Amino acid sequence: MSDFIDLKGKTVLVTGGSRGIGEGIVRGLVAEGANVVLNYTSSRERAEAIADELGRDRCLPVQAYMDRWEDLDRLWAEAVAWKGRIDVLVNNAAVRQPVPITAPSKEWDEHWIYTLRVNLVATAHLSRMAVLHFQETGGGIIIGISARIAVRGDRPDFFHDGASKGGMNSLLRGIARFYAKDNIQTYILCVGVINTKQADDMLNIYGAEEMLSEIPFGHFGTPQDVANVVVFCASGRARYSSGTTIDVTGASFIH
Repeated sequence: MSDFIDLKGKTVLVTGGSRGIGEGIVRGLVAEGANVVLNYTSSRERAEAIADELGRDRCLPVQAYMDRWEDLDRLWAEAVAWKGRIDVLVNNAAVRQPVPITAPSKEWDEHWIYTLRVNLVATAHLSRMAVLHFQETGGGIIIGISARIAVRGDRPDFFHDGASKGGMNSLLRGIARFYAKDNIQTYILCVGVINTKQADDMLNIYGAEEMLSEIPFGHFGTPQDVANVVVFCASGRARYSSGTTIDVTGASFIH
């Protein structure tokens, strides 16, 4: 634990925290002293194992479906009740299921609606609850795990994911502008290709060689690469940079 970043006493809610980027974020936050509410959807065994490893006093697993507002209300209530408050919300949960532009309209519509509900609408619900909570507690931080595709546009099989992340960017920038007066900060992480199971669909369609060819570092990112930036933003050390978008792309996309 460093002297510069000390999250002791802070409680953080991380959505989609049982695998991939989310798991990396959970581990990074706990390592710096935070108490973490680990939300998961279906990976109960994995979430429970992580909580056991990190310590039940430091990590609370809570199941909730991101496409059900009732679950989101329950998730937030359980998260706040655990330690009495939430200091940081990390909107990480996302789905990225390919659907070709040639798909039947019903299938196309189902993919779009489900993706928007999980990636964007859930973020909006939780961020709204965070704003109201932070107004009562004196401030807090909201972090969104977005992606370079939110800005440059996604590939045709993943248009819906890119659009949902673009909506997240707009939402968090709006919160930054209009709630800074309440000491509420937001940060957007523009993430590139991270070596996780979720990236497999894209790699299987387009091939790793093509994806690697545009990354100057010559390798995919890791969950720890993302977690390091989340930990810094969660520390409050970047307060006057609220609303900022930070690229975590291996220099493959810079804006």
